[in-house]
Amino acid sequence: MASELLFVPFKKGSDIDIVKPLRNLIHSTYNTGDHNEDYTDALNELSRMRANAIWKVFEKSSLDAIYNYHDQLASLESKIPPQEVQIPFKWKDAFDKGSLFGGRMSLTISSLAYERMCILFNIGAMQSLIASQQPVETEDSLKQAAKLFQQSAGVFSFLKANIMMAVHQETTPDLHPETLDALAKLMLAQAQEVIAYKCIRDEMKDSMVAKVCAQADELYTDALRAMQKDQLKSLWERDWFNVTQSKQLMFRGLAQLYQAGVCRASKSVGEEIARLQLAEELLKVAAGRANNAVASEQAPRAARLLASARKDNDFIYHERVPEPGALEPVARAAIAKALEPPARWGDAPDLFARLVPLAVHQALQASGARRSELVTAEINKLRDATQLLNSILASLNLPACIEPAAGAGALPDSIRARAAAVRDAGGLAELTRLMAELPELLQRNRDILDEAERMLREEEEADAALRTQFGARWSRTESAKLTEAFRANADKYRQIIDNAVRADNIVQQKFAQHRDNIALLSGSEGDITAGVPDAPDGDRPDAAGEQPAVRRLRALMDDVDTLKAERDAIEAELKDTTVDLRPQFLQALAASGAVDEPALSAGALGAALAPLQRQAGATLERQAALLGDVQAAHAALMAARGGASGRDAALGQLCAAADAFQELTANLNEGIKFYNDLTQLLVAFQNKVSDFCFARKTEKDELLKDLTQEAARGSVRPAPAPPQHHSDAAAAEPAAVARREPPPRPPPPAAAAGTSAPPAALPYPQQPQGMPLPYGAGAAYPYYAAPMPQLYNPYATLPYPHHAPRMPPPQPYQPYQYPQQPYGQAPPPAGYNPYQPQQ
Repeated sequence: MASELLFVPFKKGSDIDIVKPLRNLIHSTYNTGDHNEDYTDALNELSRMRANAIWKVFEKSSLDAIYNYHDQLASLESKIPPQEVQIPFKWKDAFDKGSLFGGRMSLTISSLAYERMCILFNIGAMQSLIASQQPVETEDSLKQAAKLFQQSAGVFSFLKANIMMAVHQETTPDLHPETLDALAKLMLAQAQEVIAYKCIRDEMKDSMVAKVCAQADELYTDALRAMQKDQLKSLWERDWFNVTQSKQLMFRGLAQLYQAGVCRASKSVGEEIARLQLAEELLKVAAGRANNAVASEQAPRAARLLASARKDNDFIYHERVPEPGALEPVARAAIAKALEPPARWGDAPDLFARLVPLAVHQALQASGARRSELVTAEINKLRDATQLLNSILASLNLPACIEPAAGAGALPDSIRARAAAVRDAGGLAELTRLMAELPELLQRNRDILDEAERMLREEEEADAALRTQFGARWSRTESAKLTEAFRANADKYRQIIDNAVRADNIVQQKFAQHRDNIALLSGSEGDITAGVPDAPDGDRPDAAGEQPAVRRLRALMDDVDTLKAERDAIEAELKDTTVDLRPQFLQALAASGAVDEPALSAGALGAALAPLQRQAGATLERQAALLGDVQAAHAALMAARGGASGRDAALGQLCAAADAFQELTANLNEGIKFYNDLTQLLVAFQNKVSDFCFARKTEKDELLKDLTQEAARGSVRPAPAPPQHHSDAAAAEPAAVARREPPPRPPPPAAAAGTSAPPAALPYPQQPQGMPLPYGAGAAYPYYAAPMPQLYNPYATLPYPHHAPRMPPPQPYQPYQYPQQPYGQAPPPAGYNPYQPQQ
């Protein structure tokens, strides 16, 4: 006992490379600094899953394949910025049969959410197909069919509620909420139908079977009403209406038939006859509407029972037969219910389990930026204090002026040690080599950024040209509206580069100021001795006759060395300080669904850095007192010697040059690291721009193809169907059905309400009307700022991304030029800038 069960056709996807764009996105989002994981194998497996889910939909095991691919999409969607996905997912309308020229209605959107919704549609379609093929002879098959139909109804109900949040634009007819509502109701009615067959097969009580059939009648009535809406009529196969109407009449008749059995048991013969009359009529009509085996089988049975009941009533009971309208409605039993889609359909392992949820990742990035900011501030304080200490000591010619004489014209031990350190580090030649690397690295970064901006500019120019050519028919969103975030991040990177150029200028000026003395320290000890004037007789006491001021200064220099060593240790500990907040963030996300990053980070970072901050503050206090003592003791020494000599000034300049060499070497190494790190970020940015331009090109090609086919057909899209109350609506409908043209679609909610919502300012392109629209583009998203280099760096002069409101205004761009002449022997004049354009 069974009749024809309907199943939903599949959406057809297109083959596209998802590995490269996702790898670029994951790498730029997660793989920063030392955290560098390769997800190529996982992405290749995801691509294989997609191929199985799209192209093997008619195989027995395809349901599991679709389940597994959907689960991976759901996992990945929660772990990467959804609006940054630039993969042009193209899906064709499930109900479109194509035109004479082979064109099909399709929609292409760059959004993982759209891809997941289309896969969910195919899950519901596959469930309906498998359920419709289940035999009704066994109990297990009936249970399986009922379960699959209920799951399918749940899938389409879920899609109806969420599709517009994922697409935010006009959809293909199969994904329209009213279409999905009709499919959900049809699947639920068929689930109730299968349950009714099971009740009949199990020979349950007539009252229960009547209630189940009455509910099936109600569900088929709702499904038929939804399917008969004007904008949906052209979607369905012609026999769908006949089958659905036949089922509606059949279950109304079966409800009356089995309720007549209840009347027979209670000796209500008159009501029994009335219900059997109604059942016979309904079942006969149902059998004639479609190839309905159940109605054809039950109609003769109803006729036999009706004849028997009439005979008994004529000879025995003589009850009045009520009119059909006077009969009490049959009670309903809603057994079938739409089953909500589970969080995970399949049992395949999560390919992206190592990726933390996006909210946690953003919180980790923000906490890392806070840690870097705090560490940078403390290190800057220490380095500034140490620079001040070195400059004061160099101006006082300490410790050279207190070292005992080793012979006429001999160099102090501290100067010889500093010169040896400069020579061991490569001297002037190594410093020049490091400085020569900066212009090349700077130009490389500019070239990458220029290329990204060129791609954006060419894409915008191509879009503008086609918009001019096709006019209103070129219906996609203008490029300028989609690339606002790209251009904003490009401007931010350009500002970072300009600030780095200014930092390079400072380094160049310091190098020019100390170049002669660094060159002298890089030479032999004899060259240094020749370049330093001799000390006047008696200015430098021997070790046996030290003055009290000398002994005092010697003890203070030991304290200075101790202070510097402590600061080096504190700086190293500050750089190595790490706070793993991932467990706390994950726990907060699981508990409340959100991560309060500032509150969680403040306490943990404060506890980790507070001891080192106290130590750093103590060294600053000690330095203030120490400098006062050093200056007082040096003044006493100079008073005893009668003032500083020319030799003291020369030795002081050499001390300052040695300190400048160490600072310049550290700054140049940090500058080279900065430019290399910036190169990685710019390459990731360029990859995102490239993916966006590819997605836009795919959209452009699709739209050009549609316009070309439309021109070949010599027709345009039909005008929207007139309202139902117009008298000519019924006459226009058959023509639209015959042409199989897509029905007019309702406007988006905002337009329907008579309002126009401003476009959401998203960092990466929203892509409405026909192509790449990111997930949730209609909602306000937090700004995904461009990533910046981490930790201390004298070149990273911008605040961190989460302090965007305090960011200084962009500086005017100045072209970068290298110095054309070698630096002279004399220090440059005040205000000299080697990066200004040459006159």
